[in-house]
Amino acid sequence: MSGQRVLAVRELTAYLQRLIGNDGRLANVWVKGEISNLRRPVSGHLYFTLKDQVAALRCVMFQGRSRSLSISLQDGLEVIVRGHIAIYPRDGVYQLYVAEIYPAGMGMATLALHELAARLEREGLFAAERKRPLPLLPRRVGLVTSPSGAALRDMVTVSRRRFPGIDLVLAPATVQGDTAPFELARALELLGKLGGVDVIIIGRGGGSAEDLSAFNTEIVARAIYACPVPVIAAVGHETDLTLADRVADRRAPTPSAAAEMAVPVKKELEERLNILATRARRGMEHRLQMAQAKLERMVKSRGMARPQQELYYRQQYLDGLEQRLLASWQRHAGAREQALQLLTARLEAASPLAILSRGYAVCRRPGGGPPIRRSLEVAPGERVEVVLSQGRLLCQVEDVDGG
Repeated sequence: MSGQRVLAVRELTAYLQRLIGNDGRLANVWVKGEISNLRRPVSGHLYFTLKDQVAALRCVMFQGRSRSLSISLQDGLEVIVRGHIAIYPRDGVYQLYVAEIYPAGMGMATLALHELAARLEREGLFAAERKRPLPLLPRRVGLVTSPSGAALRDMVTVSRRRFPGIDLVLAPATVQGDTAPFELARALELLGKLGGVDVIIIGRGGGSAEDLSAFNTEIVARAIYACPVPVIAAVGHETDLTLADRVADRRAPTPSAAAEMAVPVKKELEERLNILATRARRGMEHRLQMAQAKLERMVKSRGMARPQQELYYRQQYLDGLEQRLLASWQRHAGAREQALQLLTARLEAASPLAILSRGYAVCRRPGGGPPIRRSLEVAPGERVEVVLSQGRLLCQVEDVDGG
């Protein structure tokens, strides 16, 4: 063991954790096996072992994930699980931290679609709060579909029947095949940049799951999410939701139903406008009648019947108010002046200058300070200042009488 470093258990465990954590293949793995030793503690977490004929793997699925399980787990059930591998330091064993569980009979394409849907949902693409309302009266409706399909004919027929002359703009795209996702995404982007388009319908007629696969791709889902105007998904099927259905602001079961959502009935709008116009006219007539009645009351009033005489009465009333106000002010000012004179006399009587003018003086130390009231406050030989009514004296104390 010369020169060989001895590791603590925690050091070796941490090293293995780093090795596993840096392996991208273990960050997202799919594993097939049979469930055994299933435990459901009160915490809500699930603990079980996934095994086959020759090996076993410990698994844990935390409560946040287990609550969304769509299948009932039990020992002996064969499943396919997705998760990541990590070491549990306390026991020093590696285990699979499970994110999703599916029945073993499900194909990998379906599993991949579920994984994609879960990822997009975590990113908020399906959130209800980001869904935008459809415009009441769109000026222009964009259509993303095949130019040769029945879906286009249905949408055009329904739109023009409901609102003759409405502006429809087609951005053609294939709706199935390898290039369909890219063409659909590009068509959405073009309509979003065109300007003047208030709502977009993307879709096709019905078909098998393989026919609808273009609407289950990430590129189409993100293109709908990024579109600056509301989008209606009109994929002709009723049973399963595609990713396009879940991201779109509204979902329609068929292209015809989507056209009915997007385009209002012109006659209904006209009837509604007529009702509103009638209400507005009646409201204005009522207000005019009220104003006319008020005007008639004013014309019949005394002031309007004899305006000149009424003005004289008003002027006489104002003159009276002015005289009373002036008299009140004079009385108030006289009382104030008498009170001021009395206060002035009292202040002059208490003024030190008045006292000094009667022959009194103030003795204090030179340079100011309080008056000297007792003889014992100074000593013989000390200098004092005597303030008179006019001028002051600088004196020296010769003797102090304490009496």
